[in-house]
Amino acid sequence: MDKNQATGLFLISALLLVYLFFFAPKPAKDQPAAKATTAASKTGAAPAAAPLDSATAARTLGSFASAAQGTAQQVQLQNANLTVTFSSKGGRVEAVRLNKYKTFFGKPLDLLDAQSASIDTRFRTTDGRSIKLSDLYFQPAAVQPVTVGERKGQSLTFTAAVAGGSIEEVYTLFDDSYEVGYSLRMPGVASTLAAEPLTFTFEDHVRQTEQDAKQNRNHSTINHYLASDDHGALAEASENPEEVKIAEPLKWAAHKHDFFIAGIIADNQFSTGQFNSNVNLEDSTYLKSMSSTLAIPVADVQSGKANFRYYFGPNSLPILENVAPGFERNVYLGWGIFRWVNRGVILPVFHFLEQFIGSYGIIIALLVLLIKLVTWPLTYKTYVSQARMKVLKPEIDQLKEKYGDDQTKIQSETMKLYSTFGVSPLAGCVPTLLTIPILLAMFQFFPNAIELRQEQFLWAKDLSSYDVFIKLPFYIKWYGDHISLFTLLMTASTLLMTWQSNQVNTQMQGQMKVIGYVMPVIYMFVLNSFAAGLTWYYFVSNMVTFAQQFITRSFVDETKLRAQLEANKVKNKDKKPSGFQARLAEAMKAAQEREAQAKQGGSSSAEPREPKGDKPKKPTRRS
Repeated sequence: MDKNQATGLFLISALLLVYLFFFAPKPAKDQPAAKATTAASKTGAAPAAAPLDSATAARTLGSFASAAQGTAQQVQLQNANLTVTFSSKGGRVEAVRLNKYKTFFGKPLDLLDAQSASIDTRFRTTDGRSIKLSDLYFQPAAVQPVTVGERKGQSLTFTAAVAGGSIEEVYTLFDDSYEVGYSLRMPGVASTLAAEPLTFTFEDHVRQTEQDAKQNRNHSTINHYLASDDHGALAEASENPEEVKIAEPLKWAAHKHDFFIAGIIADNQFSTGQFNSNVNLEDSTYLKSMSSTLAIPVADVQSGKANFRYYFGPNSLPILENVAPGFERNVYLGWGIFRWVNRGVILPVFHFLEQFIGSYGIIIALLVLLIKLVTWPLTYKTYVSQARMKVLKPEIDQLKEKYGDDQTKIQSETMKLYSTFGVSPLAGCVPTLLTIPILLAMFQFFPNAIELRQEQFLWAKDLSSYDVFIKLPFYIKWYGDHISLFTLLMTASTLLMTWQSNQVNTQMQGQMKVIGYVMPVIYMFVLNSFAAGLTWYYFVSNMVTFAQQFITRSFVDETKLRAQLEANKVKNKDKKPSGFQARLAEAMKAAQEREAQAKQGGSSSAEPREPKGDKPKKPTRRS
């Protein structure tokens, strides 16, 4: 590894650190654990309201008072994926269990429950009354089978009889689906609605379901999608209260709980929306509180077009792509080119391999091999560039000896030397820079890929979270309270590669040589709490790179390379530098001239000056 290659490696490492600290989701600050808190006292989840007495109901609800008396009942719709529990008080979703998933701690995964979540709809009447569906008691009908085309499922209808008509809520759950259809009808009473939107509210307090509470919190957010095909979201890792108000139509909103989603999609659209999130680090029961407020056009209810779909399920790209336009954006795969790499390259290869291989640790290793195989031409060019620099080392050493401490002159003559022998100083950096999109894409793929969730490999219990080889009885700042063995192996392999490169390339001296050893140690601290799949990937990548270098060296004959450079020297004897080298040579020449002028200015200023005033006249010589 020569000076130029080391500079490129240092710049890549610096870019990676900048990305990790400024663009990647940051963990929340550690706070001392507090005692478990109740939903009502710490999260704002209101306790169940008692039925209104007849006088209060008549005064508050008017013609809807007849539905204010009753007893809350629970009714369920269930398929292989979901168990959805409804309450007849409000005819609303009360709890959702994902049947195929468990928490990291082995408990059933309840995405929502009566203590952590609340869904409600409010409407206003022409006589100025504000009424919530949760103020009313609905009568559930028997669950009915339903068939739409080839899809089969179940349907559940809630009806609240009110003066002049009724309010109907219909839910449909198809087999093998994570979607729950929802329709709101008001036959006979729609005309009593005021000419303003109905307000749908979803309050959600996120429970810990994963090993890493910080990652669980920092990956929880609210995403939304506008009717104009634009995506937006609240800041994920912020510890401050977040709020976004949308004054234009929306298609859907989704509460993302790291690897799972509770969302609602409008068949038509929501007219406006508001989204809020808040973090209380002293609350050990809930990681984050989120709420969505969506406006349902009153015309949709009056015309029978208030149709929606809930999505309660995994944050999996193949599933979300078929839910609604833009719904797959809930899977965060990075931004720009990094998202394209993950979605267009990494995920398809990953899903192809998992059809044949059951171990995701082995799949990751094979993914490394495939990527290294594809990028081998770039690796080969990088090594050839290193070999050329090594061959030219005697000439470069002569320049250093000739010009001593004059670094500007050394650099200028070195560039001339490169031009003479037909060597590009960037040839070793550019191939490495081209692999950066894959490098940074992996930092988003592994922590967000539900495919790796709770997948065990060797000592790692969950490849989507950090592996705990040793649990420390204390916390180390910037490191954590555990030792990740995959991270240690990655660090050791990187140090081994650095040492091996320094043995081959003797140009590495001074600070650049030290940086090669310092950077892996920094990454050991940075990546100790990252996904085990990521650190396992980089450990395997280092080992494959080490093998590639060994194999590549057998193809590079330095004697033949020297002969080729000598031929280039003869060929380029009278050739003027062009392109980048010419511009670089001009820049160095200008810098050299400025340095020379500065030295001249300094030497002239050091000469003794004559005193100010009239200069003495020279004596006149007489003949």
